[in-house]
Amino acid sequence: MATEIKVPALGESITSGILAAWHVKDGDFVKKDQVIYELETDKITSEGLAEASGAIALKVDEGDEVEIGQIIAEIDETAEAPASAAAPESEPAPAPEAPAEAPTEAPEKSETATATDSPPPAPSSSPSKSVSTEGRTTRKRMSPLRQKIAERLVSAQQEAAMLTTFNEVDLTSIKALRAKYQDSFVEKYGLKLGFMSFFVKAVVRALQDSPAINAMIDGDELVQNHYYDIGIAVSTDKGLMVPVLRGCEQLSLAEIEGEIANYAKKARDGKMTLPDLQGGVFTITNGGVFGSMLSTPILNPPQSAILGMHTIQDRPVAIDGEVVIRPMMYLALSYDHRIVDGKEAVTFLVNVKQQLESPLRLLLEV
Repeated sequence: MATEIKVPALGESITSGILAAWHVKDGDFVKKDQVIYELETDKITSEGLAEASGAIALKVDEGDEVEIGQIIAEIDETAEAPASAAAPESEPAPAPEAPAEAPTEAPEKSETATATDSPPPAPSSSPSKSVSTEGRTTRKRMSPLRQKIAERLVSAQQEAAMLTTFNEVDLTSIKALRAKYQDSFVEKYGLKLGFMSFFVKAVVRALQDSPAINAMIDGDELVQNHYYDIGIAVSTDKGLMVPVLRGCEQLSLAEIEGEIANYAKKARDGKMTLPDLQGGVFTITNGGVFGSMLSTPILNPPQSAILGMHTIQDRPVAIDGEVVIRPMMYLALSYDHRIVDGKEAVTFLVNVKQQLESPLRLLLEV
């Protein structure tokens, strides 16, 4: 008896995907619930399991586009296991480490050619040789996820009246808190106390004080959100994903750090699911993990705003009439000017700055 392996339904909006990788070879003996393939769609990458034990016959090749419900393999359950009994299960190659937070944009360098007074050289009369591109370029199909990212980024810039406002924050107090309590925090929770949890708490407080930022346009209606599910941009080898932390107003710093760590592991292991990525009201992205000093993040539709974090640098600043060296970070808030006025955006960002510079007030909620 042969068991058909079909592409499963992964969500109402997903109709096809790319068979990204087979973890078995044609004719291999597989065991039930063994990981046998990797399917990549425009939203997630998922693994497929063998539904029975037996010899597998592959019906499609790696890189083929497959439809939901399409038969991609068959398992002959009448086949006997090899004499060695337990055939070793094929495991996917480990994915490279991905940072827990990542940027949506990286600054680009531009180069300007300088003119000279000498006239351009006369064109050569000898016939020009044809230039071969063989070996100089490679070409491959964009993954569904990368195509969707491209579409969303272009759509966000075309459909929203996007504007960015900037500020900077002194992280002296947060760094002192982390240094003082890091060991105790790790001992109690088994997690490091990072910067992101403070930023999430500060964003929630600022959203509560500036509800216009926590709104979205739906057709000709303005939807005001009264919950605080915050998206954290995560970079993976397949592209940017934005998993969502639910009910952040009710989470402690330790709970936020735990959720971030769980999502980072899911991203590395390719285990992210659609529900993980849906329903956020605001996004935080951290280009600082790559050394970005300043950038303008692009909106994550249909959200009306996104906060960009950047690298922490010791810089001279004037405090009480004296120049001192402080750990400073530039902040960038991109927002949809159709919903958010400039005054509200600046007020929101200043609020985030003040919360971060007075973390005890943030934790005491005063």
